[in-house]
Amino acid sequence: MRSWLSTLAGGIAAASLIGSGAVAQDDAARQVAPTPAPTRAPAPGASFDEAFPQMVSEPMVQGDLAPPGPIIQEWSLENANALVNVIKGIGAEGLNPAEYNLEQLRMLLLEGESDELNALASKSFVWLVEDLRDGRTPADARVQWFVVDPDRDRFRTGDLLTQALETGDVAGTLASLHPTHPDYARLREELAVTPESEAAKRKLIRANMDRWRWLARDLGRQYLITNVPEYQLRLTVNDKIIRSYRTIVGKPGRTATPQLAEMVEGVVFNPTWTVPQSIVRGEGLGQRVLNNPSWARANGYTATRGANGYITVVQQPGPGNSLGQMKLEMPNPHAIFFHDTPSRHLFANANRALSHGCIRTERALELAITMAILGRGATKDEAVAISSSGKYTKVMLEREFPAYITYFTMATDIDGELRTFNDIYGRDAPVLASFDKPRVENRSGESDDEIIVIEDDLQDS
Repeated sequence: MRSWLSTLAGGIAAASLIGSGAVAQDDAARQVAPTPAPTRAPAPGASFDEAFPQMVSEPMVQGDLAPPGPIIQEWSLENANALVNVIKGIGAEGLNPAEYNLEQLRMLLLEGESDELNALASKSFVWLVEDLRDGRTPADARVQWFVVDPDRDRFRTGDLLTQALETGDVAGTLASLHPTHPDYARLREELAVTPESEAAKRKLIRANMDRWRWLARDLGRQYLITNVPEYQLRLTVNDKIIRSYRTIVGKPGRTATPQLAEMVEGVVFNPTWTVPQSIVRGEGLGQRVLNNPSWARANGYTATRGANGYITVVQQPGPGNSLGQMKLEMPNPHAIFFHDTPSRHLFANANRALSHGCIRTERALELAITMAILGRGATKDEAVAISSSGKYTKVMLEREFPAYITYFTMATDIDGELRTFNDIYGRDAPVLASFDKPRVENRSGESDDEIIVIEDDLQDS
């Protein structure tokens, strides 16, 4: 048998190591919904740290930082001319040159250095920073977008302005804000070869380029990322797919899956499920469990009634548990997380917007064991023993993993091909419409949409 590291680094299923019993439970799902071949993986002979290097994009330490540079500074004619050239070419980034005072700057340049040039050039530079760093789309057009982008603190506008003018590298300073993920460059290339006559396609490309700017510029060295309309989850190292997993996401409407950037702190093996009151009371499950003990035992339910008559129902670990064999501990106010499901046949569906918001994950036990090992929460042998014990066990990770829940309707698929995906939640329309309206200041930040706590994700669809 190969070593665990060689198996994992070579992209072979981790689940093959946990014994024939657990493998058999996943085999049926695999036969129905075979896993596409992963793209690239570390060399099988790589060491652990080479195969899965420590993340370098840690949150910026907020210590005693110097105050940011001023927002209006003096511009030489050379720097102002460089800014004009950047604006002239900003269409390549999916932005509109006319929105950054291009013609007015050209006129002021003819008049020489002046306070008016300083003010207008500074304002145009600030607007470019904001749109390239944070995205042009206003917050009210980012439906169910709850990602906190750290780039405003990491790349402060006044500091960038000072850097650009002191170094004379206006173009390089602004270019340093572009997202580092390869998909952004791929979309930019597609925009360059798409003729102006294909206006709808160009606008869709621009919208999805902007979505990358809503995220952190650098997602980190290793992370989980799922594109909801694609129904796929990726375990990614150095922006390369190590493993991919089909997903089931929220139904359109109130239980659509929101867009988040959270940290996976642990792995729960053989989880319990506390049934929400919408099912306990609303669907009568509480009384059914109390009135029919044999049925309750067969389905793993236990119920307690409080002094006030309040019934609590918990489903114990087992093959029929609605969370399956694992969930990833990912605390957030939306109660969204990745988990297993006993209804693995649903991964064969083409349309997998079936859940009540959480993300059900194919080959979930493989993912759980992989995360436990990569996060240094357990060794291979420990993770295998825990997963097969049938007992509720939470494994906290020493090395936490970023997890990004995104929504791209044009992106590179798991086979490396750029394609479009169905806009299952209708989230394109407000983004596309925003490009036809004047630029709005203060666009960045979380959506002010209602935070919908997902209660009853776990019922079969």
